[in-house]
Amino acid sequence: MTQRTIVITGASDGIGASAARTLAKAGERVVVVGRSAEKTERVATEIGADYFVADFGVLAQVRQLAEQLKAKYPQIDVLANNAGGIMGKRELTVDGHEKTFQINHLAPFLLTTELMDVLTASKATVINTASAANGFGRLDLTDLDSARSYSTNRAYGTAKLANILFTSELNTRFGAAGISTAAFHPGVVATNFAAESTSPMRHAYKSILNRFLLSPEQGADTLVWLATSTPGRDWMPGAYYAKRALAKANKQAYDAQLARGLWERSEAMVARPLEELDPRV
Repeated sequence: MTQRTIVITGASDGIGASAARTLAKAGERVVVVGRSAEKTERVATEIGADYFVADFGVLAQVRQLAEQLKAKYPQIDVLANNAGGIMGKRELTVDGHEKTFQINHLAPFLLTTELMDVLTASKATVINTASAANGFGRLDLTDLDSARSYSTNRAYGTAKLANILFTSELNTRFGAAGISTAAFHPGVVATNFAAESTSPMRHAYKSILNRFLLSPEQGADTLVWLATSTPGRDWMPGAYYAKRALAKANKQAYDAQLARGLWERSEAMVARPLEELDPRV
């Protein structure tokens, strides 16, 4: 088997770390990306992988990550946008965006688009970790930062819906260039991804209910399957999956006009400030 380069974000813990271990054991060249330097280095050292540290709550760090990846890897065969989580009360990032939306959608959108030259040249697969929580999301292009209305669960659901719409639009725009993309629901997994949340959902991850949740290995199964199988033969690019099968998403997820509008709004939201483009400003 020809060794491929697979970049996994959110790989310092949970399903990202599990997928990294499985893929490294299969002989792939895995690149581990995480927010915690200590945890990210620990996973990378365990599996003998390269690693990078970036906080998706800071878009400048996402741009820097993209530059580092492009400089080191002329070919990236798989990009797994797995970083994300449920947050607490409404909070703005240093970039001025609602934190849930930025970390779960805007940051992976920026990373992917910044890497597009490498990804298209590599005929890469882009995998976006979504969630069945997309079902209680509602995407409003005029209020993506939830300034008018905010709840923890809805913000998370909307961000996961954005992941699916981004997957669809990425396929529309770059499928002909050789990009294959899929979104997936990992299941309800026993991980630390709700650690920052004040949502009632967090209690399931810290209580006796935890014993009924999926293991990180089980949650990573569909990610690993998408990364190692053949798009167009084993799965349909641009679609949303759960348990290795097509899954039903929020009805907004099938709105092509909304997907296009989200892409355009996302481009505007992650655009570099004028002073970054011209230091004389």
